[in-house]
Amino acid sequence: MSTTTEERNPRGIPKAPFIADIEDHIGGPDGDADGPLKRFQDALAKYRFMESNLTQRRAGLEDKIPDIRKTLMMVEYLHERREGKSKATEDDLDAEDDDDLEEGSSQKPLTTTFELNDTLYAEAELEDTDTVYLWLGANVMLSYKIPEAVTLLKTKLEAAELNLQNTIEDLDYLREQITVMEVNTARVYNWDVKRRREKRLREQASGSALAKTAEG
Repeated sequence: MSTTTEERNPRGIPKAPFIADIEDHIGGPDGDADGPLKRFQDALAKYRFMESNLTQRRAGLEDKIPDIRKTLMMVEYLHERREGKSKATEDDLDAEDDDDLEEGSSQKPLTTTFELNDTLYAEAELEDTDTVYLWLGANVMLSYKIPEAVTLLKTKLEAAELNLQNTIEDLDYLREQITVMEVNTARVYNWDVKRRREKRLREQASGSALAKTAEG
């Protein structure tokens, strides 16, 4: 019997079959229970390994998503600031001459703080720019135009949130399969213990009957 059945969840994790008829499953009243018990233990080990990996993935995503959100909020702010400046410049062009525009179109530099590590922040003055630099992982940083960065970060956020949702669903599914396999293991083990006890009692009763016959 293999615990890998045709029925799987959307990410391909196999569904654990519930063993309703133990005697039929092991091949009759004199069947060997050790083989099925070994297969159940192997299946449990695989399910628990997947559960451990998914638990780590969930923790990583739960750390990553807030960082993406914060980065997206900052880039969107820069984008709105540039859009607002462009709008103000267009209004000035309609209302003022070129000399007045040169003085009135400038904005104060943006002063902010940025995180050096979990407990250390530094103050910085941001120049007016249409480009931002984003970490892509593996010590890789690339420059993007602000609208492109907004699109990229939104895509990454949606993908991470979907991945987290799928991971949580898979963890719930795995826990159900682990429970089924634990129940299967306990039922087969208890059935085998009961069968061995009944067999021993029958043998003892048979021995006593033979002894009485011999005495008579």
